[in-house]
Amino acid sequence: MTKSIKEYMKRFITILLSVCVCCMASAQPDKWVKKATKAVFTLKTFNADGELIGSSNGFFITADGIAVSSYTPFRGASKAVVIDAMGKEYPVKSIIGANDTYDIAKFRVDANKCQTLRTAPSAAENTQLWLLPYNAKNGYSCTAAKVKSVQKVSNDYDYYTLEGTAGENTIGCPFLNASGDVVGIMQPSSSDNKTTQYAVGATFATELKMTGLSLNDPALKATSIKKDLPDELDQAVLTLYLASTIGDANSFVGLVDDFIAKFPQAPDGYSYKAQIMAAQDNYPEADKYMKLAIENATDKAEARYNYARMMYQNLLYFNDSASHAWSYEQALEQSEQAVALDPQLAYITQKAQLLFACKRYDDSYATFQDAIAKGGHNAECFYGAARCKEQLGDTATYIALLDSAVATFTQPYLKEAAPYIYARSQALAENGKYRLAVNDLNEYEKLMIADIKSEFYYMRSQVEVKARLYQQALNDLDKAIDKDSSVLLYRSEKASLQIRVRLIDEAIETATECIRLFPDSSDGYLFLGLAQCLKGDKALGVVNLLKAKDLGDAQADVLIEKYGKK
Repeated sequence: MTKSIKEYMKRFITILLSVCVCCMASAQPDKWVKKATKAVFTLKTFNADGELIGSSNGFFITADGIAVSSYTPFRGASKAVVIDAMGKEYPVKSIIGANDTYDIAKFRVDANKCQTLRTAPSAAENTQLWLLPYNAKNGYSCTAAKVKSVQKVSNDYDYYTLEGTAGENTIGCPFLNASGDVVGIMQPSSSDNKTTQYAVGATFATELKMTGLSLNDPALKATSIKKDLPDELDQAVLTLYLASTIGDANSFVGLVDDFIAKFPQAPDGYSYKAQIMAAQDNYPEADKYMKLAIENATDKAEARYNYARMMYQNLLYFNDSASHAWSYEQALEQSEQAVALDPQLAYITQKAQLLFACKRYDDSYATFQDAIAKGGHNAECFYGAARCKEQLGDTATYIALLDSAVATFTQPYLKEAAPYIYARSQALAENGKYRLAVNDLNEYEKLMIADIKSEFYYMRSQVEVKARLYQQALNDLDKAIDKDSSVLLYRSEKASLQIRVRLIDEAIETATECIRLFPDSSDGYLFLGLAQCLKGDKALGVVNLLKAKDLGDAQADVLIEKYGKK
């Protein structure tokens, strides 16, 4: 045999061996592939107009229709369906979890008795895997691939780089090990290398779940398909709360209904449903749901507390529409039963508030004191007790309790202290302690500066006048005018105060501005006329006082009588 023939035969044998090795490497694992194929499906998504916007592949992981696939097709989707290996179509009911970074979604399909695939936690480097495509009509072939490297995703999950050639439209298809368990899920590749594939670990997808904060997840917000509630009650309650603040009324109603169905023994869903009904003035339905909460809820005390709160809030803020359906006495009855079942602080405080609403001030005060004794050393309890003493005419105790309410906050004060500081300022002013009242109003202004309106400065100026803090009062009237120049009262009060402190020229200027801005009002003419008379120009002053009289000011007659005499 010649040298050339020997070399040819050697090369031929090498090639043959390579082919044999490849054939052996890609040999079909027939023991599971036929069955596994039935678990793989294709996913199609549609926009609100019914137009196809995306497609991918996926597979079922539970017999009752929980599945995983690529996330990308869900972006902008309003509807989605899966088509199983038999060509049967099933709608996607809800999203359970999604991750945009690794292009994975977990969702619920309206199907049962689904063929499923088990997941394996991991695969080592150099492990042989098989990519199982959605291809039922053309047999049960799958493609071999070898794990080149394994990296970590979120510190817990695997991300695979594989060597092998994938067919068309295999994104979202599973990579299975020799036992037929899913190890990874085919990912889109940013490389032009057709022999390098990528897969995210299967457990990363299967362990996706909703949490209380998932409604703020950009990936989930990008799809209009319904979102699942979390499986944990506390997380589901948080979801309801967040949903109630978003403003999508229709979605929220559906979410509340889902919550009631999923957690029938939790009172929260019934409360939200009742709120929805009450907002529609459908108080009989609202009442029905609150009674259902008491009937079904494990925590009867919480259910009765919620019922009382529902009635109390609607009577407090929407009394006209609610008065025919509920009463403070009914709310008090539920609150008392809640306290009897579980005398916790929140329930006792509510009972005290409802006793106050029922004008049972002695009982309310005693209940607030009970709450304080049980650890309710908070501003709300002290303030509630203070209001009782106000109604009972006990001024000293009233102010002392307001002091206690403010004392629950540490200095420098935060905005939470502002309502109680303001309440104390009013009590001090009403009881002649004007300078102390001004001090509180100054503190209130610092805390609420961004929200202060012109009315506040006018009100403080009145207290400052009584405290004989005239320059501060004038400054506040200027602030009120700066905030709202359309109010005549601020300028007329300023002119009146300027006359009082004998700033006559300034009063003439202010009154003249009043006449310019409000020519049909008597105030400007009255104070202009009075200022002119005080300055010595009685003739001109009386002319303006007569003008004020013509405009209907009864005070003008007295001043005309006084300054009109020669």
